[in-house]
Amino acid sequence: MNIFKITSHPVVDFAAEELKKYLWMMMPEGGAISVAYAPEAKEGFRLGLMSDFDIDTSEAEDLTLDDILHIDTDEKGGIIAGSNPRSVLLAVYRYLFLNGCRWLFPGIDGEYIPVQDVKPTKYHKMADCRYRGQCNEGAEFQQNMMETIDFTPKIGMNVYMLEFDNPKYYYDCYYTHKRNPNREPEPINAATVKQWKRQCEAEIAKRGLQFHDMGHGWTAEPFGISSTDGWKADENLELSEEARQYVAMIDGERKLYGGVALNTQFCMSNPEARAIVSKYIVEYARMHQNVDYLHVWLADATHNHCECDACRKKIPSDWYVMLLNEIDERLTAADLATRIVFICYTDTTWAPLTERLKNRDRFSFMLAAISRSYAEPVPTTPKNIPLKPFVLNARGAMPQTVDEYLLHAQKWQECGRCPSMVYEYHFWLPQYRDPGMMDFSKVIYDDIRGYKANGFGGLIEDGSQRSYFPNGFNYYVYASTLFDTNVDYEELKKDYFTHAYGEIAEDVIKYLTDISKAFDINYLMVRASSSSTYRPQFYRPEHVPSLQSVHDITARIAPVLEAHKNMPYRAQTVAVRLLQKHLEYCNSLADIWVLKAQGKDQEAVAAYEAFLESFGKYEVEIQTYFDQYMFHASMSRLIVKPETFYSGS
Repeated sequence: MNIFKITSHPVVDFAAEELKKYLWMMMPEGGAISVAYAPEAKEGFRLGLMSDFDIDTSEAEDLTLDDILHIDTDEKGGIIAGSNPRSVLLAVYRYLFLNGCRWLFPGIDGEYIPVQDVKPTKYHKMADCRYRGQCNEGAEFQQNMMETIDFTPKIGMNVYMLEFDNPKYYYDCYYTHKRNPNREPEPINAATVKQWKRQCEAEIAKRGLQFHDMGHGWTAEPFGISSTDGWKADENLELSEEARQYVAMIDGERKLYGGVALNTQFCMSNPEARAIVSKYIVEYARMHQNVDYLHVWLADATHNHCECDACRKKIPSDWYVMLLNEIDERLTAADLATRIVFICYTDTTWAPLTERLKNRDRFSFMLAAISRSYAEPVPTTPKNIPLKPFVLNARGAMPQTVDEYLLHAQKWQECGRCPSMVYEYHFWLPQYRDPGMMDFSKVIYDDIRGYKANGFGGLIEDGSQRSYFPNGFNYYVYASTLFDTNVDYEELKKDYFTHAYGEIAEDVIKYLTDISKAFDINYLMVRASSSSTYRPQFYRPEHVPSLQSVHDITARIAPVLEAHKNMPYRAQTVAVRLLQKHLEYCNSLADIWVLKAQGKDQEAVAAYEAFLESFGKYEVEIQTYFDQYMFHASMSRLIVKPETFYSGS
């Protein structure tokens, strides 16, 4: 069997090697498979750009960004092509998918590769969403980062974002093991993490993925204030007088907001300060020309904008647009084509009142509905409801519904329409609030379709790279629906569970469906309570029987799993054994929430802390799939510190 590369490109080279590897795995006795560059080849598998095969690509608006997959093969070979090199790789994985391969979760143990001959395959499709990917978050370890980057194109996604110049904070969350008393800390330094980020970038480039970079940090680093420690507070950090003059003034003082550099805005009315920031960003763009999209966000948190007399003359979004225009002017002068992403987030949720983007070709718009509720999906048409006016540093002003966010996004686009995308949080904290995952997977499905109906070009998920417990169905729904927004949810469910669990697929679907119903997404997302005075609203005695039923549900599936813990495929064995851990997980969570629903808060906290330690003993075994740090970040806000809770957090 021969594989010929029609197009000469490093990503096409990688695509050819991936096709060779998986064909060899599917047909282990099929003989040697050769790979060669042969642009004139007329037989065998031919890989390359659609333009090199004279295949029409007019459906794409931008051949660099839009992914068209074209497959026309028989048993001996044929054409596997794409609109750009990355699309060729995606087409290879789609060809393998159509021939029975599945990637159920990251890593070798997530591969379902059948032993069978390939069949004639015809397929042509342009991805419905231009942006399909994820951004690093949670507790990261480097092997897992390598695996998730590798996993991204295998399930049809095309974007990988790395937040921060140095994402040491996320790595610290893992290597210090501060949420797991079972493990000894393994400190790492900033230099190691910077090397690891470059390693990630190399793997991203190897696959031709869109590389999105940065986000927060621009309001601190240009002034010599390190944000490497992320959201870690340092109230004793002394600012130099040079830096202090540029820091936002709040309550008459210019200092770090809450001791956190990453949360501190700068005095955006100060033209010298804006010049320092814009020059710093342009120099970063010059030094990192492998970046496809550079995200320029302001500081994190809310109620943190400068209150000086000059800054009060405009709302933050107006100053933000002025900064963006100045960045564009400097990028143009430097002959840099870097794409800039600006964000509708926290206080910049409110659209500018006076300023407008001058060069819209430079920019892409991003909506980040961080305070939305996940008890209900994104509507195809938002309700026309009145929006609260912006009030500087007002508390309790953030939108609580997706409708409000969509209306704010419309107002931003009225100021100058740009390509748009969404920064979502399904795989951040909300995913842990549906232990059965089945209800939440449908929310993800409906959200993607809803955002598409509202004109957005795709999603990037802020969340853990270890969002695969008890399995990867949520991510499978996410990636599949972004590629084809008309895909049928029930078909996705049937396909994933059949491959992951074989003959017990229906048993597992019923088990997880029953678990979702028993916990009730509307309860854990704070949309049901029998007391309007209890904050947050988890006192609900009538929900106790439903929570108590979890033990019966897990007891029914337990013997089925035990009888099938050794399956024909390694991926299925891993999937079943993860479910066995899930039984213990659900039983413990149910016991904790029974106490919470009865108003026994102290007992619930004690039970929760005991569970963290007991379940933490499995972390090494299941760390590819379950992020104990992020689980705690989610649940502690509901169980331990409910006063910090809002619906999107």
